[in-house]
Amino acid sequence: MQVVPTENVLGGPLQTCGRDPLTGFYRDGCCETGPDDVGTHVVCAVMTAAFLAFTASRGNDLSTPRPAFRFPGLAPGDRWCLCVSRWKEALAAGVAPPVVLEATHQKALDVVSLDDLRAHAAA
Repeated sequence: MQVVPTENVLGGPLQTCGRDPLTGFYRDGCCETGPDDVGTHVVCAVMTAAFLAFTASRGNDLSTPRPAFRFPGLAPGDRWCLCVSRWKEALAAGVAPPVVLEATHQKALDVVSLDDLRAHAAA
């Protein structure tokens, strides 16, 4: 049986999102997903102060460290695999963080358009 590599939203191989801090639902540095990832953490985003404040206001504080969960807390500039639904919500609110297209899983396209992702592509 041949293994098929996971694709990004551009149709290429999924690249690493971030290792410092270590991101991904499976904490492997990639925005991979699977049946137990109910949040669909597939958007590789570069954190901004505006987005971190927005997500905290929605009950998901990503800035505060949580050592019990081996979570260091995020700061602007950190890369993180976000739930695609939260990214879409931030998009509607005008605070969507930049996206690393090569590290964003193709599954994101089930919820958001490639055009919206490209419009917010990280430089």
